[in-house]
Amino acid sequence: MLVRLVGPGFLLMQDNARPHVAGVCQQFLQDEGIDAMDWPARSPDLNPIEHIWDIMSRSIHQRHVAPQTVQELADALVQVWEEIPQETIRHLIRSMPRRLRCEGVDQQADQTD
Repeated sequence: MLVRLVGPGFLLMQDNARPHVAGVCQQFLQDEGIDAMDWPARSPDLNPIEHIWDIMSRSIHQRHVAPQTVQELADALVQVWEEIPQETIRHLIRSMPRRLRCEGVDQQADQTD
């Protein structure tokens, strides 16, 4: 079971994107004994990786010549990833407690204990 790898009391944070709420995914989480946070529809992205994906997407779309092949896209994504300053990533991580407080997620987690 995956829950043994993450420890007792693990609570999965994911948004309500269609792939996450698909029956097969929900069944997998149930079978693995993984609890997921209730997440409101149309809630802001709190996961830092979502912000990194946004930075990368905007950077790719600002190029004068769009990638034409999967390989060109992969190469462009690697280049964009390497151009993201570490301080940007650190800032996103350090901002998590504040963003969680603003969205009331920390209170929700307290209520599940």
